[in-house]
Amino acid sequence: MEEQVGALWHRAITRLSERRHPFAAVTLEEVAVPIGIFFRALGGDGGLQVEAAEASAHGARRGFLQRLAGLDEKVELAWRDERSLRLPARIDLFAERALNRDLYIWLAALAAQQTGPTRDWLVESQDQARRTLSRFPGLRPRYRRLLDAHLDLRPDPRALPADERAREEAIRLALKDPGSVTRLPTARRPPYPVVLWLHPDPELPAGACSDPSGGEAQDIDRDAAVESLGERRRRRAERVAMPEKDQGLITIRMENILTWGEHVQVDRGTDEEDDLERARTAAADLDRISVARDRQASGARLKFDLDLPAESEDDLVLSEGILLPEWDWRKGTLCPNQCRVVPLIAADATPCALPEHLRRTAHRLRHQFQALAPARVWQRSQSDGQEIDLDAYLRFATDRQAGAGTHADGLYRDMRKGARDLVCLLLSDLSLSTDTWVDDHARVIDVIRDSLFLFAESLAATGDRFGMLGFSSRRRDPVRIHSLKDFDEPHGAGVRGRIAAIKPGYYTRMGAAIRYSTRLLAAQPGGRRLLLILSDGKPNDLDRYEGRYGIEDTRRAVQEARALGLTCFCVTIDERGNDYLPHLFGTGGYVVIRRPTELPAQLPVLYARLTA
Repeated sequence: MEEQVGALWHRAITRLSERRHPFAAVTLEEVAVPIGIFFRALGGDGGLQVEAAEASAHGARRGFLQRLAGLDEKVELAWRDERSLRLPARIDLFAERALNRDLYIWLAALAAQQTGPTRDWLVESQDQARRTLSRFPGLRPRYRRLLDAHLDLRPDPRALPADERAREEAIRLALKDPGSVTRLPTARRPPYPVVLWLHPDPELPAGACSDPSGGEAQDIDRDAAVESLGERRRRRAERVAMPEKDQGLITIRMENILTWGEHVQVDRGTDEEDDLERARTAAADLDRISVARDRQASGARLKFDLDLPAESEDDLVLSEGILLPEWDWRKGTLCPNQCRVVPLIAADATPCALPEHLRRTAHRLRHQFQALAPARVWQRSQSDGQEIDLDAYLRFATDRQAGAGTHADGLYRDMRKGARDLVCLLLSDLSLSTDTWVDDHARVIDVIRDSLFLFAESLAATGDRFGMLGFSSRRRDPVRIHSLKDFDEPHGAGVRGRIAAIKPGYYTRMGAAIRYSTRLLAAQPGGRRLLLILSDGKPNDLDRYEGRYGIEDTRRAVQEARALGLTCFCVTIDERGNDYLPHLFGTGGYVVIRRPTELPAQLPVLYARLTA
């Protein structure tokens, strides 16, 4: 009975105090793609990804019913850092769905005008709003509607104490006339959140720094890769001292524990939460995750890192490698000799025939690609050939009759096979994430292997010169480049054997792999040279290459390749590819294969379209 009465009371008081409008809600997942395009179109940083912002406690004055129901303690405000544009995962502040959507648009436009870290929240927020309305006057009617709706939600200044009243009136004036207020009056309580402005004091998220023990190995779980935008939130972190092990909760009365503990020991042993769903819910309830260094040696340790195989079990190293530069986007400089690229070739690859399950598809593709092969054409002015070249003979006879000294060379023509002036290099990602499963019956590495098989069979039918490489990395030394087919090597059982021997490697230092491939491809003769990149995820590695650093270095490597006249195109099976690939390759420089199992058949067809 007590539980039923409590549930009824909770529903009743929540209904009375609720100020949100769930039926008019708009989620970030619905608008993430158009908002990202809109943000970049207004001049926003193209390297930022749209992610959900974490709610934070605002500490402002709340009404009696809100305090009684425990509502409106937190608010989701927009902000941006060097990696992401963070927007509320869900907006249901207004009764009209169109207004909630307009708020996403306004916040994205406002963030595009942010020039650096916020030092004076009031002044800089007004400057951002003024610049936005000045540069994009079409947003003024939308801003006016949002302003009227937001002012209705803010507390009435007449009901506030004198100090809070003066501050609320100043904020209202700053919203109505951006730039008119230069100083915010002080008060005992923080002001009511301004949802039309960016976060006044966003803290560095815990995920903003690269985890030296993380990397791609933590992304193996495919379930974690498909979580929604609303779940992809980052937590604020603080470093604290390690608590004493002997101090626990035994002497504390359990009814005094109101929430989950603030300290979360990272290097836990026996006290792990077995219920993963409950652990996720608990983590979502924490505003701040505290991290401490435990200086006591662990009795047992699981080393979550990847060691290179023994030399006897590894691929054959072809050379000591070459040193390549890397782009440091923070400094804006190309740092020389940062990566060592080591070429390898499978030492135990047994020549083999095409797998049985691919033969029918390969037969169909070969017939289709043979149509791309150039027709036989007459080659004129040859020193020897099937027929006399009448035009050349007439010129020779005329010159001889006129007394000009001529030689009887190039008087024949010959029917020969034409050639497309095109060369292609396929660079395939062989990182550890390719060991994941798709559709519960095939691994990503198996899909990539089948794609390479069919790609090679198709291009062999056209006569185009092509090469194939695979790559993975373990920090910047070494970046491993696996040779699958050289440009001058005929396609056959040996190439198939090396393709069959590929296996998941380590991490994805894509910039170094692209620079190495660019050197090889640029040295090949050809009127058109295509660098085709096959990937299943973002660039990353164990070190600082994780995150924005890897994205910007890869983008720079693509720009360098295009400056040499190469065509760079990326094919990915990463369903989040639209978040970062436009920044790397441009809007027309990539394609996302939604169903990975379709990649083997789609890759040759895509090549045909690119080279038509």
